[in-house]
Amino acid sequence: MADDLGIGDVGCYGNNTIRTPNIDGLAADGLMLMQHIAAASVCTPSRAAFLTGRYPLRSGMVSSNGYRVLQWTGVSGGLPPNETTFAKILKDKGYATGLIGKWHLGLNCESSDDYCHHPLSHGFDHFYGMPFSMMGDCEPWEMSEKRAGLEHKLNVCSHVMALAAFTLAVGKLTRLVVGSWTLVICSAIVALLFFTTSYFVGALIVHADCFLMRNHCITEQPMCLQRTTALMLKEVSSFVQRNKQGPFLLFVSFLHVHTPLITTENFRGRSPHGLYGDNIEEMDWMVGQILDTLDTEGLTNSTLVYFTSDHGGSLEAQFGNNQYGGWNGIYKGGKGMGGWEGGIRVPGILRWPGVLPAGRVIHEPTSLMDVFPTVVQLGGGQVPHDRVIDGRDLLPLLLGTAQHSGHEFLMHYCESFLHAARWHQRDGGAVWKVHYVTPIFHPDGASACYGRGVCPCSGDKVAHHDPPLLFDLSRDPSETHALTPDTESSFHQVVERITKAVEDHRRTLSPVPLQLDMPNNIWKPWLQPCCGRFPLCWCDRETDP
Repeated sequence: MADDLGIGDVGCYGNNTIRTPNIDGLAADGLMLMQHIAAASVCTPSRAAFLTGRYPLRSGMVSSNGYRVLQWTGVSGGLPPNETTFAKILKDKGYATGLIGKWHLGLNCESSDDYCHHPLSHGFDHFYGMPFSMMGDCEPWEMSEKRAGLEHKLNVCSHVMALAAFTLAVGKLTRLVVGSWTLVICSAIVALLFFTTSYFVGALIVHADCFLMRNHCITEQPMCLQRTTALMLKEVSSFVQRNKQGPFLLFVSFLHVHTPLITTENFRGRSPHGLYGDNIEEMDWMVGQILDTLDTEGLTNSTLVYFTSDHGGSLEAQFGNNQYGGWNGIYKGGKGMGGWEGGIRVPGILRWPGVLPAGRVIHEPTSLMDVFPTVVQLGGGQVPHDRVIDGRDLLPLLLGTAQHSGHEFLMHYCESFLHAARWHQRDGGAVWKVHYVTPIFHPDGASACYGRGVCPCSGDKVAHHDPPLLFDLSRDPSETHALTPDTESSFHQVVERITKAVEDHRRTLSPVPLQLDMPNNIWKPWLQPCCGRFPLCWCDRETDP
């Protein structure tokens, strides 16, 4: 699974300027899903849905107040322990299960070592990677997810407290203020603390979030970013070699192609699309290295390989004239946009020599949530019956024994808000999509929410549509021309049918605590993983003898 990769960034999906020969080869030897949909347009909820086969709203892996993903490693929110992942089911069936790379689904609940949300608590035997996520703040860089905002807030606070101290001091000296100098001194000390913290906040974020773990042990805090790619590939090779004699499930969760686009020297300057293109080409090379490992160990013909991205590319990831986010091809919108195709339509490639027909292209609507029941069934497990599973087994569609996917309807959420829904009208072949809410792009005439990081899900920066916007994706995949009762004779019947499906879907929802809301999504120092005595978190066990 790539991170933030746009569907238009890959050669086999139409890109002819970024070189992705290994991913393209995977598609040529396997099959491609052309309408493969993520359950969310940002990392944390999409990955939760992928692992559990359930809309993230069902597990509470969403927010209602703008906190779209987990904000820190040291928060109490995360994938609840009562959720069942496909890794947990396959582990119970005798599979060796591993996760290498990004997690971003929480770590601890009440202490810095309870590991209630850790991958090892969700069915993985082995974990090596980042418990959080790669981000622009992991190295000194021109783009920032948290540092710039925190520095600004701390500077404002320091100026306010300094002004208060100065005003009180002047008042004392002119005898306009009575009392002791204690308040003046305390205000000055607080101002100094705010100023000092703003100066060091970048380093604090790097140590708090940008580190590597092997199972429950921190191995590198902070990460040495230039060697992370080599370490990940070494870990993949080691896992395969250790477990090649039996069944295994390995989830390789790339740190590519999320900002800050850490790219080794061998790949820098190779792409006409700058650092972002370089990073994609390095990731493609990594895919090739992993496939070579399978080939070397004689596992190619007995291994199902699946490649995807967690959501669409980030349009707003730009600074000056440099674009650091992805391209979503012909599809409107991008990362963070809950309804538009560019935020949720992703690559879907599967290869299983001798089982899946090579070179086949499938246009049916499918979902990342479908991986859950598909993998569970292939591994000899049982899909849970004590909860709603929204994914559908892909195997009949992949083998050609079923003409249609198991999805007649798919819901598209932005946080806890339903933004859009699609209906695959099987008898007519159309794929209808309605939008109830869309983000208001900024500035006027733009195609994204530039200057805002990501588009919001609610509030005064979104537009509500009644009646909803209606598109026929089978004729207008770019969602360019909204249909009206004048241009589409079945407008009202389609909207009514989808409205009924939405009502039926909502009746299946049960209230659960929202893991990404406050207070589950604020930094708590007692939950902060640290390989030294907090706050002196530093170690490098990767180079220890």
